[in-house]
Amino acid sequence: MEPEIPERFLEGYARILSEVAETGRRLTRDELEARRTLGREAAEAGHQLRALVRSHLAETRAGWPHPSSGAVAADAVLGAVEQAVDAFAEGFERAQRLTVRREEAARREFIDDLLYGRSDLGRLAERATRFGLRLSRAHAVAVAAGPEAYTESDAVPRSVESALLARFGGRKILLTTKDGRLVCIAPGSQPDVLRYFAKQAHAATDGGVVAVGRPHRGPGGVVHSYDEALDALDLAQRMGLDDPVLYAADLLVYPVLTRDRQAMADLVRSELGPLRQARGGAEPLLRTLSVYFDAGCVAAETARRLSLSVRALTYRLERIHQLTGSDPADPAHRYTLQTAVIGARLLDWPATEI
Repeated sequence: MEPEIPERFLEGYARILSEVAETGRRLTRDELEARRTLGREAAEAGHQLRALVRSHLAETRAGWPHPSSGAVAADAVLGAVEQAVDAFAEGFERAQRLTVRREEAARREFIDDLLYGRSDLGRLAERATRFGLRLSRAHAVAVAAGPEAYTESDAVPRSVESALLARFGGRKILLTTKDGRLVCIAPGSQPDVLRYFAKQAHAATDGGVVAVGRPHRGPGGVVHSYDEALDALDLAQRMGLDDPVLYAADLLVYPVLTRDRQAMADLVRSELGPLRQARGGAEPLLRTLSVYFDAGCVAAETARRLSLSVRALTYRLERIHQLTGSDPADPAHRYTLQTAVIGARLLDWPATEI
């Protein structure tokens, strides 16, 4: 049962109708502004517009028409009802729009603080409950990057949000955009939410890449997971990874390999530096090694991926052996070469001097 509408929101309404029925006049500017003010106050008090309009119509029926009212008075009163209700609804809607803008600003400020690790963590946890998050528990973050930069009002984020709400309406999920990417924050105990987000975001962004961070507990856990997802996206770009969905948990070896950047740079220069002597530079042979290792060191599959004959591929591998002294087909050399190739991709060598 809907709450009863306080009489103060109908203040002066019956008097206006009575005077209009007698004189046929229109509402004055002050009367219209008074109706707008009452509409604003009703919105701020949390009342529903439908119930408020119904109260106005009920008041109209109770106080008018009188048996003596003629057609002219009826037309004038109906015009006054239209003016009064329209002004009341205008004030109500203005207040609602202002409230929505304030909520959006508060939500954006909270998201910025949450994803950048700003603000007092205890205060951040309190604010999170307003948006359906309990930061004392573990959360994971997924980030989707498409061919375009997205904002929350764009069609792509709205379609992904609609799909998530339709399937997980009762879950504690926060979907937003940040720096042109789609971001989904979900409880770490519900990986199905982020898997579904990844599926929907990949489709909605025309094949965009989605990265999922690991679950972490506490207010700082969200920013940690978010950073992992961003690092995974950056890694995918540098490494040329073509998986549509990347999980930070599956990519932990790469941060380990680059933890000592100087050591990795030394390995790349030592193992792969001689490839610069090849005709055409190091890049063609480096790509050959990369595809060869990605293909499980199977010559026929590597040749197919490179659109080469097996004979041409064999020549390239032999040339690599001659220049570097390491044989890609020899298990004793393979691990060092493959680690150096991964390091070269991570360090963007040879395009970038290291």
